[in-house]
Amino acid sequence: MDDDGKTSGTNDQRSFLMARKALPLNGSSLHEGVREEIRKRIASGLYKPGQAIPSTAQLGEEFDVSPITVKRALRDLQSAGALTSVPGKGTFVKEQHRFLRELDVWVSSMENARRLGFEPTMELISITKEKITDPTLSVFNPPDEAQLCVRKIIYADGTPIMYDAAYLSTDVPDAIVDEFGERFVIDALRRHKIELMDIRIVIDAAPASPGAQQAFSIPNGYPMLRRLYLIKTIRPGIRVIGVVESPFDRLACSINLPAKTIARMERPS
Repeated sequence: MDDDGKTSGTNDQRSFLMARKALPLNGSSLHEGVREEIRKRIASGLYKPGQAIPSTAQLGEEFDVSPITVKRALRDLQSAGALTSVPGKGTFVKEQHRFLRELDVWVSSMENARRLGFEPTMELISITKEKITDPTLSVFNPPDEAQLCVRKIIYADGTPIMYDAAYLSTDVPDAIVDEFGERFVIDALRRHKIELMDIRIVIDAAPASPGAQQAFSIPNGYPMLRRLYLIKTIRPGIRVIGVVESPFDRLACSINLPAKTIARMERPS
């Protein structure tokens, strides 16, 4: 018998009663109580990676709270990287794959990617003609005229880890533009025997762009690691300005300093 004098016929009914008694927690708001209970279920493996969790209506009934309270809890967990929402399908526990890459333009070639332990694939999203409007890219003094923008998603072992938007001059040959849609920037340039002259990188953090939100199935405002890059080549008219976005929970950067570099840093001025 349970506290209400009713028989708990199944484990689900017992879980239902336990969940109701768990809220609220020590003066916390209801949505925080729901959030922490769902987080515990993820940590314990009750909700497994890749698995859909119960619907908002089901959770609201289970915890005896309003749908708005449940949605606030789920939004917190999505922002924290624990859950992901897929329109029309539901809310899922996120697969926690985090890839470590060396600090360069990004994983700049297939060789580098394989050396880091994964097989990359790419999906071309679009090739459009537009002006560069991201104010952060102004550090590279972008041209005022419209550029070709090649957008694509880079996958590592089937998991999307990078959303790339690369801008290049409209007079770049179509053959090179097509390469940008299916290869890393460095690989594409090398295949056409275009030597690099200079590379600049700026790293910052920002909310996901609309394209990245769709690519990663993440909510508005989700924190992203961004690498803004400028690649100059020896060929006149061919330079690339771009930005790569990655969710913080999927990609991290590392840097290795050779002994000679460290020695130069340690020398007195």
